[in-house]
Amino acid sequence: MRGTGYISKDVKREVVRAAREIGYVHNRLAGGNATYDNPIVGVVVPTMQNRVFTEVLSGVNEALSESGLRPVFGVSEYSLEAEEDLVFDLLSWRPRGLILPGLEHTASLRKIIAQTGVRVAEVMDVDGDPISACFGVSHAKAGADMAKHLVERGYRTFGYVGSQGGADLRAVKRFDAFVRVIREAGGRLVFNQSPEGATSMEAGRRITHEILQQSEAPRAIYYANDDLAAGGMMHCLAEGIAMPDEVALAGFNGLAFLTALPKLLTTTVTPRFEIGTAAATWLSQADAPADPQKIELSAELRVGETT
Repeated sequence: MRGTGYISKDVKREVVRAAREIGYVHNRLAGGNATYDNPIVGVVVPTMQNRVFTEVLSGVNEALSESGLRPVFGVSEYSLEAEEDLVFDLLSWRPRGLILPGLEHTASLRKIIAQTGVRVAEVMDVDGDPISACFGVSHAKAGADMAKHLVERGYRTFGYVGSQGGADLRAVKRFDAFVRVIREAGGRLVFNQSPEGATSMEAGRRITHEILQQSEAPRAIYYANDDLAAGGMMHCLAEGIAMPDEVALAGFNGLAFLTALPKLLTTTVTPRFEIGTAAATWLSQADAPADPQKIELSAELRVGETT
């Protein structure tokens, strides 16, 4: 477990597996301190390639600095298995608490958290049951609200551009609610694609081109985030496709760069900095409630010029 001496990869893998089964966490600290009260907070983010999570980290850092705690973070790249590895490593430093993305985790991760008793703040999502406390927005509500808005504007055929090959589980919750509402209203989803890897304007522009080349092109396109939607807007502007007369576009997050675009994008504005601040503030409190807490922050559907 210390990583010294020669140990084959197969043996190390079996030792780590056995340690996780019995709930053993290696202690990296001299002196054998077994309590989880060191002045650090372990933070896992799904990616650093999306500015959403840098804003969450900024909120976390600001709140922790006021209480004398320091964040130590890792990146899971939307892999629950990588998240599990990161958490086991972070726990070896006996942190005051953990901040994890979303509410979905591996069974082994949940088991070790239960056995160690470490406090966990889950961020970005409230659609589920928290381990200790969760801070975020309802993605199911956000997806349903956007669908209702587009249906009310008269759209009945839709395209969807997802992210991370479907590994972004918060986006999946929005998509599921979105599809449910449009189908209840008599609408149809005629295009659905979730590209692998990091999202970007380039990917959004490319996929929007593919969508609008379909024999039955949708009248409205819902994107998993603003980067993809902004790429869609760039394609429409370059090709002279009128928004929203020929096609409507909608994103998610309400990122600051949208104000620099030629048209104001319809999107859902989320409080990323405030989510990070709320989670870190809760972890820094010694007398936080013992029962699971669910703190929902408001997301705002901002109607722009593209719907």
